[in-house]
Amino acid sequence: MQLTLIKNTDTSAQLAHKIARTTYAETGASSLLAVEAMTSMIKNLSDRTGIAIEQIVQDRTLFESLTAKSPKHMRLSVSSDNRAFQMCVRVAHRMLKGALRDCCNGAIRFHHADIIPDWATSRGYVADIDNILFYR
Repeated sequence: MQLTLIKNTDTSAQLAHKIARTTYAETGASSLLAVEAMTSMIKNLSDRTGIAIEQIVQDRTLFESLTAKSPKHMRLSVSSDNRAFQMCVRVAHRMLKGALRDCCNGAIRFHHADIIPDWATSRGYVADIDNILFYR
């Protein structure tokens, strides 16, 4: 009897999980709208700059949670069967299929309301969702 190793080659499922991990870490899945807005922002940034979504969700300058010193960093290790994380996965799949509306009014940047980065001081935000401010 010969055994064959089967590998998961569904790259869209893998990408959806990467998007969902970053989105979950940044939003804490505080609401469906927050998850949809963060996911929309990722798509907007990719569309506007031509940078691949996979690269965007790994950008430590954009997503604070990707740095080890961030208090949100621990959220990256959320269990894949966590219900809130599964919501993030479903939203990521919708975005990858082109079925997610732009919930953040064309935003391509964000920050949490408790921190105001220098780049945000001269700009007006276009959406405030669960204390996450989105900018074009």
